[in-house]
Amino acid sequence: MRVPYKVNLPTGERYSFIKNTINSRQLNTVCEEAHCPNISECWESGTATFMVLGSNCSRGCRFCAVTHGNMLPLDPDEPQKVYDSIKLMNLDYVVITSVDRDDLPDKGSSAFARVIEKVKELGIKIEVLIPDFGGDHADLDRIIAAEPDVIAHNIETVRRLTPSVRDPRAGYDQTLSVLKYIKGSMKGVITKSSIMVGLGETDEEVEETMMDLRNAGVEILTVGQYLRPTKKQLEVVEYSPMSRFKHFEEAGYEMGFSFVASGPLVRTSYRAAEGYIKMRDKK
Repeated sequence: MRVPYKVNLPTGERYSFIKNTINSRQLNTVCEEAHCPNISECWESGTATFMVLGSNCSRGCRFCAVTHGNMLPLDPDEPQKVYDSIKLMNLDYVVITSVDRDDLPDKGSSAFARVIEKVKELGIKIEVLIPDFGGDHADLDRIIAAEPDVIAHNIETVRRLTPSVRDPRAGYDQTLSVLKYIKGSMKGVITKSSIMVGLGETDEEVEETMMDLRNAGVEILTVGQYLRPTKKQLEVVEYSPMSRFKHFEEAGYEMGFSFVASGPLVRTSYRAAEGYIKMRDKK
């Protein structure tokens, strides 16, 4: 099936500079690991999403291109490497995410928090896209205590499809519980989540998921088209027209989301700084 969306090839001086900076410090980005279609646009504008805790994930979601299994030791110098890279790139808004590390006693939450704390020394705004840490409140509290400005955790798909799309350890209700706990535990934090379409869900199911996220206190929502990264992942059931994304955008604002980014190539970190600025101004 031919993909009906055009993506710019990764080129340009800014793109090359960021790629060389990241590679020279042996860092990972979800932009590369997840084959993000916006890598050229984001890197050319000076935005990158750093992926910490290694390049291999302990889970095996069926939509994701990130390598899973063969878990490696954490890099004790990672906080400093991320700090140095962000400073060199002169960013004023950064997104940090991570793989799942169910193999570790604290699921990597302490190491993730140390990266946040180090980057905060730069005085910039930090958005984190976190795993669910198994829903463990003590692990979530470590992230909360590091005080990022935005905490995102993705629900990914509708309730009916969750068992066939996500790893068995990543439950629909567990995601909602994590988002609700974060919102109730950290004053002033902005919460965010993302939904993929094109996996066989109905509009009604997507809208139900959107409302579940709103009821959990989520303020920023992104909706994007699922694109099969490789033949190892799930096939695309359908490519949604722009009218469908427009419908979800309008429905999201009607439900009370403060910022909605909805489009074929939209991903969680897409226009991240813009979403934060709109939330800040509103508050």
